[in-house]
Amino acid sequence: MSKIKFGTDGWRAIIADDFTVENVKRVAYATALWLKQNFENPSAVVGCDPRFAGPMFADVTTAVLASQGIKVFRAENMFISTPMISLGTVRKQASAGIIITASHNPPAYNGYKIKAFYGGPATPDDIEKVESQIPDTISLELKSVTDYVTEGLVEYIDLEDMYVEHAEASFDIAAIRDSGLQWAYDAMYGAGQNVMRRLFPDITFLHADYNPSFDGQAPEPIQRNLQEFEQLIKLSEGEIAAGLVTDGDADRIGLYDGEGNFVDSHHILLLLIHYMYKVKGEKGEVYSTFSCTSKIQKLCDAYGLNNTVTKIGFKYICDLIVNSGKPFMVGGEESGGIAVNGHIPERDGVWIGLMIWEFMAKSGRSLKDLVQEIYDVVGKFAVERYDLHVTEEKKQQIISNCKSGYSTFGNLKVARTEDLDGFKFFFEDETWVMIRPSGTEPVLRVYAEAPTTAESIKILDTVKAELLK
Repeated sequence: MSKIKFGTDGWRAIIADDFTVENVKRVAYATALWLKQNFENPSAVVGCDPRFAGPMFADVTTAVLASQGIKVFRAENMFISTPMISLGTVRKQASAGIIITASHNPPAYNGYKIKAFYGGPATPDDIEKVESQIPDTISLELKSVTDYVTEGLVEYIDLEDMYVEHAEASFDIAAIRDSGLQWAYDAMYGAGQNVMRRLFPDITFLHADYNPSFDGQAPEPIQRNLQEFEQLIKLSEGEIAAGLVTDGDADRIGLYDGEGNFVDSHHILLLLIHYMYKVKGEKGEVYSTFSCTSKIQKLCDAYGLNNTVTKIGFKYICDLIVNSGKPFMVGGEESGGIAVNGHIPERDGVWIGLMIWEFMAKSGRSLKDLVQEIYDVVGKFAVERYDLHVTEEKKQQIISNCKSGYSTFGNLKVARTEDLDGFKFFFEDETWVMIRPSGTEPVLRVYAEAPTTAESIKILDTVKAELLK
């Protein structure tokens, strides 16, 4: 039997290859052991996003947990997002949440995420405890989920109702609906579509129906995957004020302004800080990962807020939200995962989108104008990224060179270096390039920040030429 290894956010594998009923049973059984070892009366919330065979794998997980005497709150809806599972875990005071999802991975994959009792990613220590107890083989006599319902071990719950009610209580939904602005939402065939249709039935929807193979495309909300949505907004000729996109399990966000320009997570984080502090009068800690724009620090300095930079991975942000003991305001990462105060310590693309729409509706300003308000404080900027596919030998050589320290990249002179998670080289004009190896494949991720996209690309090209000599 293959060894099952969790990655940075769950176990993911190709359906019918490694992601099989038997392997899901093995992982669920290990989860059950961990729950019984750590909780007096363990319980779990279980659901799935609309990926292929999700309900089957969720039922298998439910049956295994129930067979071990664990109370399961089974989501009765199929379009379940990761944030919905996390919220349900908190509301039901469950020991853990489990969602069958491969997030933004290609359609051939499915996965298994574990959420902690506080409604955010389980700690690496807890994941290791589960992983270490996955049996090589398993033989369980399982009853049907219906039988476990009869025995009181499984209870169906409506996470969709729970999430919609939470959103309606937390946002001025009427202000968004009645603003006179036209909105668009690309669900990427993912789990956010039902709650968005219930909250905003009259907006423009794209890819918001049941398609468990995501029409053959990875449901990742990055610009190159969103050309159809981008064109839809551009062809509206300004009628659509903003476009929201979420990934397969709706925990990541993509955003477009009314002119069809992609607004990345660096800008979204700055907009949230600006809205929550300057407009809503909130205060608290700001957490950002190492690959985020330096403008976050500049805005926090301007507003008297503390910004803590973490290693890359939302789990580091979640740990600070849950355990720092300090009031929290905003935390996020470059890849589109963002959390805010007043919700759960979890990435949530729908929630962050509602915050931006509310900001626009209540201010009466366009998204482009709101971004300009940020630029007025911190200056204009663009962060771009290259993924360099190199041999493992070349990757290790470049990392060794980074550790030794580059003093120049072509005509770019390095002024200082940071190495929290990868290597960030700042140049004399405070532009920078960051080099970070992938932990799972022979890829180097190279980021650059400069005042314009063209300047960022120029830095990337210069650094790439130096690295690949």
